[in-house]
Amino acid sequence: MKLLEGKVAIITGATRGIGKGIAEKFAENGANIAFTYVSSDEQAKKLEEDLAKHGIKAKGYKSNAAEYAAAEEFINNVVEEFGQIDAIVNNAGITRDGLLMRMSEENWDDVMNINLKSVFNITKCVLRTLLKQKFGSIINMSSVVGIEGNAGQSNYAASKAGIIGFTKSIAQELGSRNIRCNAICPGFIETEMTAQLDQSIMEGWIEDIPMKRAGTPEDVANAALFLASDLSTYVSGQTLNVCGGMQT
Repeated sequence: MKLLEGKVAIITGATRGIGKGIAEKFAENGANIAFTYVSSDEQAKKLEEDLAKHGIKAKGYKSNAAEYAAAEEFINNVVEEFGQIDAIVNNAGITRDGLLMRMSEENWDDVMNINLKSVFNITKCVLRTLLKQKFGSIINMSSVVGIEGNAGQSNYAASKAGIIGFTKSIAQELGSRNIRCNAICPGFIETEMTAQLDQSIMEGWIEDIPMKRAGTPEDVANAALFLASDLSTYVSGQTLNVCGGMQT
């Protein structure tokens, strides 16, 4: 039996990178997928078709998780369409890098809203369903940058550190209702975003990784699969680093 057979998973920001990798891994393991996207209808349609090849139901919703009303409408639509929600992956995120002395208020607010407020929005809006079901797994995508910081990413680091604190608090609030909440902290992962970096920069980062390679979206997806499945029914409030040993 597949690990997520018959389950329904929500993934925000799933049309590329880590989110897409998680959607594909979940579909391979039998989960029906509802995902959000904010820009390309064409990419979303393609993902729906690719996921459906695994014999599951997949539907994309054009919705900005950083907006509370949009998040609420999205969750209501998913419940109506799919009937239940078993796993939630709060993955939507952006970067607006720059030294603090040059960082605009807009760049700070954009990162905090999309990376952190979206986690509050989706989690808050899905609570009614999870509490009624008395089960569910919430998986929040943080980062090793949220643990150790990074020069030029004070906004991103703050948002990802906030996710860790939020995760631990929600795990304590909802544990008695059989609802789990965990965070994943990816390290240097090869995605469309990192592919734009200068090769020398990438090589320098990889040299600092004990495993001497960048991670892949599948590496992160495997961790998310564990946390979404019944293999982790006694795991909550934890931060799982997927970083090749960067955090030791």
